[in-house]
Amino acid sequence: MTVLDHRHHTAVPGWMPGATAPRTDPAPLLPDAAPVRVLGTPALEKQDPALLRELYRRLVVGRRYNQQATTLTKQGRLAVYPASTGQEACQVAAALALGERDWLFPSYRDTLAVVSRGVDPLEALTLLRGNAHTGYDPRATRTAPLCTPLATQAPHAVGLAHAARLGGEPVVALAMLGDGGTSEGDFHEALNFAAVLQAPVVFLVQNNGYAISVPLSAQSAAPTLAHKAVGYGMPGRLVDGNDAPAVHGVLAEAVERARTGGGPTLVEALTYRVEAHTNADDATRYRTEPEVAAWREHDPILLMERSLRGLGVLDDALVREAADEAEALAARMRAEFHAEPELDPMSLFTHVFAEPTQQLREQAAQLSAELAAEAEVQQ
Repeated sequence: MTVLDHRHHTAVPGWMPGATAPRTDPAPLLPDAAPVRVLGTPALEKQDPALLRELYRRLVVGRRYNQQATTLTKQGRLAVYPASTGQEACQVAAALALGERDWLFPSYRDTLAVVSRGVDPLEALTLLRGNAHTGYDPRATRTAPLCTPLATQAPHAVGLAHAARLGGEPVVALAMLGDGGTSEGDFHEALNFAAVLQAPVVFLVQNNGYAISVPLSAQSAAPTLAHKAVGYGMPGRLVDGNDAPAVHGVLAEAVERARTGGGPTLVEALTYRVEAHTNADDATRYRTEPEVAAWREHDPILLMERSLRGLGVLDDALVREAADEAEALAARMRAEFHAEPELDPMSLFTHVFAEPTQQLREQAAQLSAELAAEAEVQQ
């Protein structure tokens, strides 16, 4: 037996449930030949009408949330806002696919997923307002802080899910990333650890075509990002990211697979960022209006409304109800963000380490002295 033969026939650690020899046939791990779709296909008739209506409602509310947050940024109420306009199907489906005790690990663009999970918009946007590292309690909401560095939340998701499994908790972690995040080392390390440990994790890559201005073609030569799963020994799934019931179905299946000991899954959702990367970005410098216009025709809300009306599960009353709820949310956001928050600069040091380091103590002392001097001058 050669070294390579030995490597591929070493048994999986015995503590893993249903431990077996590693799979050597890659075929079962390969992603779908074409993106999974539900809208506009016979599969739509098999969907739960209540689920379809709930997805539509969340899409409409989510679109208005994105619009209002963008407006607040232009008014100076937010320091920056990376809109998920056009990607709302991924956002709401991710939140809806998780159970109450599961964990969500969002990136900076995933505030809508956080709000869809039940976090108050004011708290979800605290980081982007520049007021604190995070505005909500991660443990209480089962939602990790918004992650600005690309893909660093992915290993955290693996660690939490593995620890929960060791503790006997049937918890699944879902890590949300963009296509740019797949070019980071943290992404690869997370997938490798997750597959080796068979950790109950789902990785959702929202492939919106660009890492800021860098197109996917300059990032990866793989047939799809979902194909990357095979090299780590986990299934890859490819789905139309603007088809809300399709995204929800694929994610729900992956979550259930993880929860029942099937291990991790990499899901690539093909979608598009309609707005600029952030309010500081000029997207016209690297993409054309015809490209954007083509994706606007594949808008997740338009796709849902057309399909659901055709199916007879959506009418004018439900459309108005969703629109009214969306406007109520926007009005509440305007009112809450109009008030200036009372901030404690010393809170910068509160949640960095359980036991502050010497450097943090020195920095805290320096800031405290500066604040005291400033207060003395103002007296």
